[in-house]
Amino acid sequence: MHVLSLRLNFTMPLFKILAACMIACMAYPAMANDVPIKDLGRFQGWRDNALVGYGIVTGLSGSGDTRRNAVTRQALQNVLSRLGTNVTEDQISSRNVAVVIVTATLPASANVGDRIDVTVSSIGDARSLAGGTLLMTPLQGPDRKAYALAQGGLVTSGYSFEANLNLQQRNYPTSAVLPGGATVERPVDANILQQDNTLSFVLRNPDFTTAQRIADSINSQFGYGTANVVNADEVNIRFPGGQYGFARFVSEIENVAVLPNVSSRIVINERSGTVVAGGNVSISSVVISQGDIKISIRSENQGSQPSFISGFATDVSSLVITNTDVEVDQGSDDAVISFPNTTVASLVQGLNKAGVDTRRTISVLQAIKAAGALHAEILVQ
Repeated sequence: MHVLSLRLNFTMPLFKILAACMIACMAYPAMANDVPIKDLGRFQGWRDNALVGYGIVTGLSGSGDTRRNAVTRQALQNVLSRLGTNVTEDQISSRNVAVVIVTATLPASANVGDRIDVTVSSIGDARSLAGGTLLMTPLQGPDRKAYALAQGGLVTSGYSFEANLNLQQRNYPTSAVLPGGATVERPVDANILQQDNTLSFVLRNPDFTTAQRIADSINSQFGYGTANVVNADEVNIRFPGGQYGFARFVSEIENVAVLPNVSSRIVINERSGTVVAGGNVSISSVVISQGDIKISIRSENQGSQPSFISGFATDVSSLVITNTDVEVDQGSDDAVISFPNTTVASLVQGLNKAGVDTRRTISVLQAIKAAGALHAEILVQ
């Protein structure tokens, strides 16, 4: 049995605290359920693709780039020249235009004409993109080929207004979105079947136990040797062919249910006071001693200014005297709580019913971990 001592404040009577904690600790932890393996990872080769482009936003109400932004004037000159209007950079003077970077994500499978969402961000000194319209912008992939074209009115979630050195701003108006604002121009179809007629399933959270359970479940359904574990994050699956069509085989593989192995881990965010832990994280028998002790230190400064004497004696000056009073108030609501073998979920539930706030619950968990009674990894953010 591990014993640790903590000092916290309680406002509830001792018998209520003990009753609440012991009732909570009698609760049984929830049993984990089997999940389809498609929720645990993805097939190698099935991935999204990043697209990026450089464009111009017009129609801004005086909130665009200033004249000192040479990139904006050059980009606008290039656009106007392609449209048949020849002007010089010196002839362009408008704050209704802004240069932007356009980004989008192309799904693993896309056909010509599909619509995808677009994000637009200012790269100049524009104050706001509200009310602007993005001109036709090619979106390129890493191979510098255009896969989509973006164009349309921007949707911003903020504003920025300034007058006489007074500024009112909400969120970030220099970024905007175009829901469905890009049209796919080049089809994409990910190929997950490798040359040796196998598929590779990649786990989102590498774990040897989960990987072996996936392989065992697939082998029990499709025959021994269909799947084998390559590493903690990869399971190799052989496509049998024959009576199985590829699409049907992948569909059945995706819906094979397994019980994932959950790592014992507690995530603590001390800034927000958030604790996230698996309900099955176990705690050995432990005794928690909690009470309230208040220490008050009061300091009083008094000044002595002998002005009359100092008029005759030049070596006499003012003196500051500090009087310190220390008071120790030991409360009467001390509590000693004994927990049997239980889980973090039951412990936190009991402490909540006992009136312990989140930040003190974090201190309790850290102290139990230091005592060796908490069998989990604690990650502090």
